[in-house]
Amino acid sequence: MMQLTNVDQALRQAADARQIPGVAAMAATDKDIIYQAAFGKRDLGKADPMTVDSVFWIASMTKAITATAAMQLVEQGKLSLDEPIGKLLPVLNAPRVLDGFDEAGAPVLRPAKRPITLRQLMTHTAGHCYTIWNARMSRYLEVTGIPGITTCKNAALTVPLVSDPGERWEYGINIDFVGKAVEAASGKRLDAYLRDHILAPLGMNDTGFKLRAAQRARLVGVHTRGTDGALSPAPFEVAQDPEFHMGGGGLYGTAPDYIAFIRMLLNGGSLNGMRVLKPETVALMAQNHIGELNVTRLPTTSPGASNDVDLYPDQDKKWGLSFLINTKRTAEGRSPGSLAWAGLANTYFWLDPVRKVGGVILMQFFPFADKTALGLFAELERGVYQSLDGTAAQA
Repeated sequence: MMQLTNVDQALRQAADARQIPGVAAMAATDKDIIYQAAFGKRDLGKADPMTVDSVFWIASMTKAITATAAMQLVEQGKLSLDEPIGKLLPVLNAPRVLDGFDEAGAPVLRPAKRPITLRQLMTHTAGHCYTIWNARMSRYLEVTGIPGITTCKNAALTVPLVSDPGERWEYGINIDFVGKAVEAASGKRLDAYLRDHILAPLGMNDTGFKLRAAQRARLVGVHTRGTDGALSPAPFEVAQDPEFHMGGGGLYGTAPDYIAFIRMLLNGGSLNGMRVLKPETVALMAQNHIGELNVTRLPTTSPGASNDVDLYPDQDKKWGLSFLINTKRTAEGRSPGSLAWAGLANTYFWLDPVRKVGGVILMQFFPFADKTALGLFAELERGVYQSLDGTAAQA
């Protein structure tokens, strides 16, 4: 186990100063866990200290797990990356695009230029969006009364596109449809499929959509950072009896569980003798699947939920089959072609296939892309790479 003194110090100081409520962090190579630590409180309103096995809402870190499920079914020939997904999911059979609103304020819709594919859903090029980064869709929900995605109601999946499939990258509700595709192709509810084919084989026993009593005892409270910078509890919970399981953001889990998932990917699809994906599938998921398109900045329409998101603005970013891909070496040491993503309540992960290392850092507060949280994520990465390189991280 690495002694990352600088990382410990940064995490402890941030928690002690209440810049964050609490934090759990881990790092691992393909072979071993190399770092783990927890600092601060699970909830600022309670006495319970943060522990490494505390349970967090991992939000969009769910996406990579749902995508893994879909790729298992691609391997089996039950799903296709490039056939129209509307054949399997009638809700996507005749997609429409929201072009704007007429003078009376009614939505103006038109047929999409082409059908949607699974590959487009997995790469956020299908034309869907999230309301917190798209004002036009926020207005559409207000006008129509359609519920937001976090309600986990099927009606939330009846929204139009905001661009034609394949024409641009825009982060959105796409992976929720991937979860629906997994259900349609497998004949199982998403929670059962993930449990049977990914979570149980990898020993990820604290990860799931529904919180059991044992998890609730270690559950981390959600907080919000006010405009004055102070943090306060902000109770939030994903629907526990949902109409559909939110494959794009519904899972709860722990740092040790997610590290097992990362190590499976670093090992080419297997961990501790349990094969989840073929090596060639893992390699395929790590490739750029958006061609000349680039990942773009996400300007917030909901400052309480997210800041503007613009990770690594100095370089082009690509998207794999559910991962952000950096195209240049980062300041922290992440190799070009590494994979990463995050969850809305400031949870983050990365895995570097070149250096065979990855990590996870979990906090639980809004808004997303918090400067302090991103700084601590960078501190963890930097410490890990410096230690691997034998430099001054241990000073």
